[in-house]
Amino acid sequence: QVQVVESGGGQVQPGGSLKLSCAASGNIFSITTMGWYRQGPGKERDLVAAITSGGTTNYAESVKGRFTISRDGTKNTVYLQMNSLKPEDTAVYYCYSMGPYGTSMVWGQGTQVTVSS
Repeated sequence: QVQVVESGGGQVQPGGSLKLSCAASGNIFSITTMGWYRQGPGKERDLVAAITSGGTTNYAESVKGRFTISRDGTKNTVYLQMNSLKPEDTAVYYCYSMGPYGTSMVWGQGTQVTVSS
């Protein structure tokens, strides 16, 4: 069984930066992909960014060029560096991990990101 725990949310002004962290524990050898979804007020939960165990990354069009996902294999941790934040980035950000072929999806508890002046 895998567990993931997020940290690093908060409030920031438009144009500012935040860095989210997601630490995995448990049966980490079963993980093939980790990433982040977000859910804004009254919206569906959408993929923000993902990274595979091989280092391949994938981003939502709305965050390309502003967000960067990375991982530290020695710490079993994935990071989401968010720059040039906009009010529309306001959401609860959920970390997830996934096994082969989309199996064994595990969610974190979520962390609030608020972009407001």
